[in-house]
Amino acid sequence: MKDPSLRRSATLFRAFLREQQEPERCYTLLARDAADQVEAYVPVKDRVVVDIGGGGGYFTEEFRRRGAQSFLFEPDPAELGAKPPEGAVVADGYLLPLADGVADVTFSSNVLEHVDDPQTFLSEMVRVTRPGGLIYVSFTNWLSPWGGHEWAPWHYLGAERARARYERRTGKAAKHTLGENLFVHHVGATLRQVRGRDDVEIVSARSRYWPFLAGAITKVPGVREIATWNLLLILRRCP
Repeated sequence: MKDPSLRRSATLFRAFLREQQEPERCYTLLARDAADQVEAYVPVKDRVVVDIGGGGGYFTEEFRRRGAQSFLFEPDPAELGAKPPEGAVVADGYLLPLADGVADVTFSSNVLEHVDDPQTFLSEMVRVTRPGGLIYVSFTNWLSPWGGHEWAPWHYLGAERARARYERRTGKAAKHTLGENLFVHHVGATLRQVRGRDDVEIVSARSRYWPFLAGAITKVPGVREIATWNLLLILRRCP
């Protein structure tokens, strides 16, 4: 995959800044972009795509628009919204109600940071992917400027302090609590864990949004923990 353009990165960033006010526009753009990233490696038309933790179904609907047989598995009914995609299933990513090797592509966007046990989560993604199939995993690492999510970047000063500041400033409860629905995961540790597996090979490890040197950034210890912002892993299921 070639590095994305500066224009593309700027467009996504502007949409991201308006995520609370214009969620449909933001996630529609993000879904199109993610589907483009998948199709840089494999066309999705007539392929089975499993979207794990896809919330309101923007990714699922985009894959379907491109001709895929796409299915959404989301553990939180509240995240599905008022009109989830047809056939959406409430299911935990640790234990998907799917047979082994049924998917051509398994897809997870910004879910891993909300998972306490990423190795088990990844193992389940691998299990349901056919040999030779593609696994797309993207997540916001803890030391990213957005690692604290709605209370970022104050998480650099401590999670509890950042969360309390957010609640004082906005007058509402924070959506995320460290250790409950948000967890500390790092780029380096994640790469080592994936490289230590014998059931997948890394096709690409790169910053999801960075407009240049997207792959090089993830190779620099220390710097990658902040500059990567969001780690994108493209994996292939070993035969």
